[in-house]
This record gives sequence, structure tokens and C-alpha cells, in this order.
Amino acid sequence: MNRLAFAALVLAISSAALAEPQNPPPANALAGYDQYELAEIALGPPYAGDKGKEAAKAKIQGYMTAETGLIIEQWNTDANANMRGQMLVIEPRIEKLKVVSGGARFWAGALAGDSYVVMKLRFVEQPSGRLLAEPEFYQRAAAMSGAWTFGGQDKDMLQRIVALANHYLRTNYEDAVGGPTGYDPQ
Repeated sequence: MNRLAFAALVLAISSAALAEPQNPPPANALAGYDQYELAEIALGPPYAGDKGKEAAKAKIQGYMTAETGLIIEQWNTDANANMRGQMLVIEPRIEKLKVVSGGARFWAGALAGDSYVVMKLRFVEQPSGRLLAEPEFYQRAAAMSGAWTFGGQDKDMLQRIVALANHYLRTNYEDAVGGPTGYDPQ
């Protein structure tokens, strides 16, 4: 193997290793249901009841209501009655969550660590209960960027997770293609 071919092979393998992980596509496209419903975000143990975690969940819920709610509203407007005779329920759940507070960023800066959120969306047909997909989305705010922005990145992360989920919704509406997880291996 000549050097140029070897270099091209190494470059291809390296870029594939660094590529962002992808969520698999749903079992079928999301279009064609009689009705769509977006459930409230679930937050289970050990996060439920924690004041800071509940506040972060409320922020994410606000973004989902405002942004994802518009997508669901449009899908319900466009729904084809009696096509499948089923409703598609989207159930968001926060799996992991750490949001560094503004006070911690002010006093500890980068030493307060990274903020992160992991959220899953379950797509369930009703009344059959068939699970179409359960993509997982990840966003983080690095400790240093959180410090330099005085917590701005920590707050923006809560909106970015919703934008990532909305991207999955939009790209899988007509065709089941999957989408990015948002995972950042750094």
C-alpha cells in the first residue's frame, strides 16, 4: 500500500471514529397518525423532588411546550383521519441531569464542573402500545465555557436539548431516518 492510500485510509477511519453517534430511525415514519400527543416531561429518582433539578426540568418543559408544542399542533392539523386509527404519544424523560447554578459559576467558575442533560423520547402508538423508537439526546456545557459565559452556556444547554429532539421529530416525519444524539465525546 502506498503512503497516499495509507494516509487516506487513516483519515477515513479517524473521521469515522470522531463522527457523532446517531439515534436509530423509528420503526416507521412519524407521519400518518390520526392524532399526536406530547406528554409532560418525566423526572424520576434520584432527581425528582430536588429543587434545582425540578427548576431545570421546568425550563426544559417551557421550551418543549413553546417549540415542540408548535410541531405537534401542526401535525395534528395535518393528521389524516382514519389512516391508521391510532394516536402517537411522545413521552419525554430526563435520564441524567446536572446544571451548575449561577451562584456556583460565580464563586467556583470552572471548578464547579460540567453541566449536562440526557433526555429520552419514547414514541408509543396508542391504543396498541407499540414502541416505535426511543432516541436518546445529550447536551453538555463544559466547565470552562460555563465559567466564561457566567453560566450562559449552562442555561443554553437546556434549550439545545429541545432543539436536538425537535430536529429528530422533523427529520423523521416523512421518512424514518434517525438523527444525531448530540453526544460530544470531549
